[in-house]
Amino acid sequence: MTAILAIETSCDETAAAVIIDGLTIKSNIVASQIDLHAQFGGVFPELASRAHAESISAVAEQAMTEAELTYADLDAIAVTQGPGLVGSLLVGINFAKGLALATGLPLLGINHLEGHVYSLWLAPDFVEVEFPVLVLIVSGGHSELLIMCAHGLYQRIGGTIDDAAGEAFDKVGRTLGLPFPGGPAIEGAARTGAIEAFDFPRAKTDGAYDLSFSGLKTAVMRAATIKPSGRRRGKLEGRAEKRAPLRDDVNINDVAAAFQNAVTDALVTSACRAARDFQVNAVYLSGGVSANQMLREKLQAKLNLPVCFPPVSLCTDNAAMIGAAAHFRYRAGHRSPLDFEARANWRLSEHVYAN
Repeated sequence: MTAILAIETSCDETAAAVIIDGLTIKSNIVASQIDLHAQFGGVFPELASRAHAESISAVAEQAMTEAELTYADLDAIAVTQGPGLVGSLLVGINFAKGLALATGLPLLGINHLEGHVYSLWLAPDFVEVEFPVLVLIVSGGHSELLIMCAHGLYQRIGGTIDDAAGEAFDKVGRTLGLPFPGGPAIEGAARTGAIEAFDFPRAKTDGAYDLSFSGLKTAVMRAATIKPSGRRRGKLEGRAEKRAPLRDDVNINDVAAAFQNAVTDALVTSACRAARDFQVNAVYLSGGVSANQMLREKLQAKLNLPVCFPPVSLCTDNAAMIGAAAHFRYRAGHRSPLDFEARANWRLSEHVYAN
């Protein structure tokens, strides 16, 4: 049995979990900061790192208590090394380093995106298929298409060239006056909206598997809001908390439905093209946006392949997924030096197993 305590503080969730053999969750604690950042319509980095520092010790202690284990029962400590907000990452990294020094346990720095991939291994009905598989990671900060050739071996074939899908959901949600985070709010509003009410664009990119959502976001703003005068526009640019007023004749639910349809169409089109071109054996969907029901249903309808996704509770940031990824790293002999640094930008294709 391999028991790992995992720490996750890459953005706005302070999380700790104990994972057994990369498959079993003994505890999974998440202290959310959604209410803290909702007033800004997005994550405020300085407040996020401060909240992590206030919560991390209690969250880790709760994870160990619920797992009914002591540090003597653990085999390793894992922590998100990147990508993410540097201030937030450093809180978790420094805490994990302190634990490793105090306990003598080995430490593993884990790529946050790999954590999202391995959240699938924690699903009760997950059955691993033969590699290669296509991995589609869609979250607030990332939209990535990768070929997973083996455990710890990834080839990046595409991704967003501007806004990530989750970021687009948040920005459009803010435009429509919906609560933060935008993904669940837009999905809820879209249930009673008409997707045909607006014909929003699906951007074409130079890369066969790349994605772009910036133009879509702009199209929504133009369709749904009153264009400010030049004078008013200047005031708005200087005050990010202000948003352009909605047009009186715009149905928010219709806008949400058409926008969600456009985003999921773009993701599914790229994924289907890549799955065909690379002859993969399955598609693994993960990240916060993977909770979107329309996206799941479209992928399953369009692909004659297994489409796997994590439980909704593990789609957003959590430490259980970091512990699952760490298990496979630990098993392969991966260890991190105590002087490793946070990596704000870190492509998963760069995070390969050491020989």
